[in-house]
Amino acid sequence: MEIIALLLGIFGAGTGAGYWVIHNLYFICQPSEVLIFAGRETPLADGRSVGYRLVKGGSSIQTPLLERVFRMDLTNMIIELRVVNAYSKGGIPLTVEGVANIKIAGEEPTIHNAIERLLGKSRKDIEQLAKDTLEGNLRGVLASLTPEQVNDDNIAFAKTLLEEAEDDLEKLGLVLDNLQIKNISDEVSYLDSIGRKQQAELLRDARIAEAQAKSQSVIKSSENQRITDLRRIQKDLEIAKAEAERRVRDALTKRTAVIAEVESLVGAEVARVQAEVAVQTERIPQVEQKLLADVVAPAEAECKSAIAKAKGNAASIIEDGKAQAAGTQRLAESWKTAGASAKEIFIFQKLEPLLKMMVAAVPTVEVEKVTVIDTNSGNSVTKTTSFLEQLHQATGIDVANVVSNITSNQAIPLPAPKKEG
Repeated sequence: MEIIALLLGIFGAGTGAGYWVIHNLYFICQPSEVLIFAGRETPLADGRSVGYRLVKGGSSIQTPLLERVFRMDLTNMIIELRVVNAYSKGGIPLTVEGVANIKIAGEEPTIHNAIERLLGKSRKDIEQLAKDTLEGNLRGVLASLTPEQVNDDNIAFAKTLLEEAEDDLEKLGLVLDNLQIKNISDEVSYLDSIGRKQQAELLRDARIAEAQAKSQSVIKSSENQRITDLRRIQKDLEIAKAEAERRVRDALTKRTAVIAEVESLVGAEVARVQAEVAVQTERIPQVEQKLLADVVAPAEAECKSAIAKAKGNAASIIEDGKAQAAGTQRLAESWKTAGASAKEIFIFQKLEPLLKMMVAAVPTVEVEKVTVIDTNSGNSVTKTTSFLEQLHQATGIDVANVVSNITSNQAIPLPAPKKEG
């Protein structure tokens, strides 16, 4: 029990000691401040040594009896500035009002200046110190500028003031974040006169600028219209060019299609003709055989038949000729045997059909001469002679001459047949 009590006593003492250390010796630095542990020498980056150490944005434990802890606020301080009757260049007193944003520097090495000069001072004292420093710098800057320069460009004036005050504030460990000039005035109305002059100049410049703007606007409008027209023309040209190219492509496509179609048609026709040629080539033997069967063979047969028929007709004619010749020969022999009376008998037998043929062939003729013969008191010879004379006068045929020629086996001349057409 005694050991447990001893251990509990030691644990309680340790816990109490730890709580006391954390509560009194452990410090946490806020982001908007810096902790200064003074009492121990600390070397710096530039080789110098200072009697404190800095903690920013972290925590640390104070060494008991050897260190003392200070807090320095790094938040922004707003300072109202007002300089009255500050003489500008040219002797014109001006009143300037502005506002500045200042804070203690949180970066090395400027923070060391702030620790040396501002540590232990209240925030109000620091603001007053910064205000006095800025107003002094403001009077110095105003003395180097004319009222026109101060009034014309507040931004340039504030920039000059920042450059002028930067070195003095850095020596104090302060940083000037921003400076704005709110108002600039004077008691002798110098700035008002400048303002009226500037206003007149501004009005003049505004009118000139307006006229120039109008002229520039007209010029710009004309230029824009020209550019618009050129773009529209260019666009139309591009559209026309694209349309022409499209038409050319269409024509080429159509030409290719037409050529392909014609080639296909020609190829099909060539194939058809080749196939037809092949078919006709195959049909040639069949046609030849058919012609031989249908034409040549019947023609040969007909030719043979005609030849046979002609031979038969010739044999018949020859036989008829031979029979007629034999008959004529026998007739002649009969005439010789009969003597002079046979000739007259034959003539009278043949005279009647011959006269019928002659009368049928003789056209109507005019009578040129009439011979009167007494047939009543004459004999038969006289009558025959009279008849023959009449026949000779009517037809021009001398029957006695014809009979004489037949007796002597001479050819009887016959009138040539008339040609048709």
